[in-house]
Amino acid sequence: MNNYIDLKDLWNKQETTVPDTNELLGKLKTFKKNNFYKLIFANITLLFTSAFIGFVWYFYQPEMITTKIGIILAIMAMALYLFVYNKMIPLLIHDSYDMNGFQYLQQLLKLKEKQLFLQKTILNIYFILLSTGLCLYLIEYTTRMTLIWASFSYGITLFWIVINWFYFRPRTIKKQQAKINELIKRFEELSKQLTMHE
Repeated sequence: MNNYIDLKDLWNKQETTVPDTNELLGKLKTFKKNNFYKLIFANITLLFTSAFIGFVWYFYQPEMITTKIGIILAIMAMALYLFVYNKMIPLLIHDSYDMNGFQYLQQLLKLKEKQLFLQKTILNIYFILLSTGLCLYLIEYTTRMTLIWASFSYGITLFWIVINWFYFRPRTIKKQQAKINELIKRFEELSKQLTMHE
C-alpha cells in the first residue's frame, strides 16, 4: 500500500477558476451606470414633483394651516431623500482603471453601506414625512366633501401608501441588495485568488 501523496502533482491537477476580470469590471460598470441613471431619474422626478407642489401652493393659496404644513412636510421628505441619495454620486461615477480588486471591493462595500442607510433609515423617514404630509394636505379638501367621498379619498391614499410600504419598497430593496451582494461576492473571490497568487 502506497501512502505517498504527491502534493505538487495534486496542486497542478487542481482546476483553478480565475474569474475574467474584464467581464467583472464590465458588470461593475453596468451596475454603476444603471444606478447613476436611477439617481438622475429620482432627482428629476422629485424636483419636478416638489416644484409642482410649490406651484399648487402658490396658485391655489390654501387657507388651512394643515395644508401648508402638509406641503412643507412633503417637500422636506423629497429634499431629505435626494440630499442623502446624491451622496452616492462619487461612488457611482468614480471609475479608476488603476484600482485593484481589493480597492473595487472596498468601494462596493462603501456603496452598500450608503445604500443600506438610504433604504432603511432615510426611506422610513421619507415615507413617514410624505404620508403625514399627504394626510394633512387632504384635510382642507376632504372637509368640503361628503363623508363617503372624504373616506374614499383617504382610503385610496392610505391604500397606496401601504402598497408602497409593504410591497414595492421591500421588493426594490431585495433586488438592489441581491445585485450589489453578487458583485461583492465576485470581487471577494477575485481578491482572495489574487492574494493566493502573490
